[in-house]
Amino acid sequence: MSEHLLERGHVEEGRRAKRAELEAMGTAAFAYAFARSHTAAQALALWDDAMGEDGPTVEVAGRLVAMRGQGKTVFAHLEDRSGRIQLYMRRDALAEQWATLELLDLDDHVGISGRLFRTRTGEVSLAVSALTLLTKSLRPLPRGKVETLEDGSTVTHGGLTDPEVRYRQRYVDFAVHPHLRETFRLRARVIAHIRHFLDARDFLEVETPVLQPLYGGASARPFVTHHNALDMPLFLRIADELYLKRLIVGGFERVYEIGHDFRNEGMDRTHNPEFTMLEWYMAYADYHEVLELFEELLVGLVQTTLGTLQVERQGVALDFSAPYRRVSFVEGIRETSGLDVLEDSEEKLRAFLRGNGEPAEDVATMSGGRLLDEVFKVTLEPTLVQPTFVLDYPRALSPLAKPHRSDPRLTERFEFFVLGREIANAFSELNDPDDQRARFEDQVSQRAAGDDEAQQFDADYIRALEFGMPPTGGIGVGIDRLVMLLADEASIRDVILFPAMRPERDAADDDAAE
Repeated sequence: MSEHLLERGHVEEGRRAKRAELEAMGTAAFAYAFARSHTAAQALALWDDAMGEDGPTVEVAGRLVAMRGQGKTVFAHLEDRSGRIQLYMRRDALAEQWATLELLDLDDHVGISGRLFRTRTGEVSLAVSALTLLTKSLRPLPRGKVETLEDGSTVTHGGLTDPEVRYRQRYVDFAVHPHLRETFRLRARVIAHIRHFLDARDFLEVETPVLQPLYGGASARPFVTHHNALDMPLFLRIADELYLKRLIVGGFERVYEIGHDFRNEGMDRTHNPEFTMLEWYMAYADYHEVLELFEELLVGLVQTTLGTLQVERQGVALDFSAPYRRVSFVEGIRETSGLDVLEDSEEKLRAFLRGNGEPAEDVATMSGGRLLDEVFKVTLEPTLVQPTFVLDYPRALSPLAKPHRSDPRLTERFEFFVLGREIANAFSELNDPDDQRARFEDQVSQRAAGDDEAQQFDADYIRALEFGMPPTGGIGVGIDRLVMLLADEASIRDVILFPAMRPERDAADDDAAE
């Protein structure tokens, strides 16, 4: 560990001195537990003005977030997960515990027993009769200074504002910005709703391997590790798909998994190397049935979590009322650019990309599915603002999807977009083992040609298909991006509790690098 992470300033040293004084008095700086009867919000909800001076006694616990002394009286605010409550502490009421109070700092955790009453200024508060130190905070939280303006609004000066520090020290970020916790309560509600929705439709939640001898189910670079006992390389999964479809072969007709996947690729506002995916597969269904089920899920999810289907996100008014717009991959690109990705030569597509500002050296190496995907990103994708299904992707882009029953150059696949961002990807799943073998072989050729994101040849998966997988529809939904949409967050880092970060450097590291 870098030493600078443990460096102490004079404030920290002062707090440690207070800890020593407390322990010398026989007061533990780190308690084991506290019998809390109510949260702050529950305690406040008990108050009724008819109580007069006879409010109930409650026990609450949390951080001290404000303190101000007035002679033999101290007012403070205690904060827990539900909110804040004011504390009123008198020296004569606390007696010997007053010495403990004098050694407390902001951010210490305390347990309080007290009687509810309303102060002269009208604030429901606790008249404290007993105080217990639960945890001594040895570092002060960077809360900043709150100024109340003439119109009653507030502005905070200083505090924790550096995004790099906020993401790196999330424990501090959540402690000083409690409103940020709401995003993760929303995230939990989203996942709970999805589980309830699928469980009610006879899907079985399962868990498939995270460490895999072969990775597949998507086009991405993997993280590689090594199994010492078996002396073999293993990969962190990039998708759950191939194992879930093995379960379909085995007779589990409706399965889903909500789990972490890992892709060893760049990071940006919509990509984190560790992310959460929902995948479900249903036997005897095709992508049309999957689309209808996903649309039903999303309508209910938006209504349940937001209370309305008309919302504004990133400054754009969105309507989540069904049915959502449907657009063909090929026709959509033709309408936005004039290109025909099924008939135009690859050189014409490359020339179009160069003419639209794509670096010539990057475009020169593009071919097949990668080239089509780039054309899509430049032409059609930016127009997909309202909830939209893009259907029927070219075969080169979809190595795990069934050929389209009306045009074998296409596949039965859709992706779902909002605000130009992909949320879900679904197929009529390819279940012809010979066709799948040929597509895996094509992927191997693409890898040999330099595409390090092309999929590997999975012989065991081919063997599973040879035993017979029924017609199946499947989908993958990005939970993080879905929460970004519902929470109106522009960066994936804001919906992941601990996003990936570069190593923290100290001055010695910087000197060595120079």
